[in-house]
Amino acid sequence: MLGVTHRNGFGAEGYAIGVDEAGRGPLAGPVVAAAVVLGVEIPVGLDDSKKLSARRRAVLDGQIRGSCSWAVGIAEPEEIDRINILNATMLAMTRAVTALTDALGHDPRDILIDGNLTPQGRIPAWRWGARAIIGGDGIEPAISAASIIAKEWRDRIMLAAAADHPHYGWERNKGYGSAEHMAALRTHGPSPLHRRSFAPVAQLALL
Repeated sequence: MLGVTHRNGFGAEGYAIGVDEAGRGPLAGPVVAAAVVLGVEIPVGLDDSKKLSARRRAVLDGQIRGSCSWAVGIAEPEEIDRINILNATMLAMTRAVTALTDALGHDPRDILIDGNLTPQGRIPAWRWGARAIIGGDGIEPAISAASIIAKEWRDRIMLAAAADHPHYGWERNKGYGSAEHMAALRTHGPSPLHRRSFAPVAQLALL
């Protein structure tokens, strides 16, 4: 688990957490979730991370981490292979929210999660209620902030991993199944960071 927080003051009404993930679809690398409580000054221009340019996303990432309370949770490739990508995503979300609530010292009044599912009833360590919001990363600022942190955090992980595993072009594809990545898999086989339960990796591993 990885988590960092920046403390803010919260009123008597408590606080709401926005949660989102990055990295469900790639063939390599972890799935990363972020949990965010917005600060008093909300960064301008929050949106679904996929709709932002890389430069704008990086600027917002710094602003969010400097002005909000936040934490990051990670599920590694071996966990994805063991419990499947859905459960690993829910596990990463649970780790992020647990780190954030532990640091803040009390439970939130609300947890808003992008998508149509929550960890409730799926991950034993999840102890809160939550609301799933389809398209929440584009309409709920706290979820938008979480989507930006999760995307930027995961991209940094893959950029660092690219230096140790230079064949796959992760600095460009971030672990997704691009033509370059697939060609490298056929030539070099999977790395320790590949998700061997994912069909393209599993099939190439058998060749």
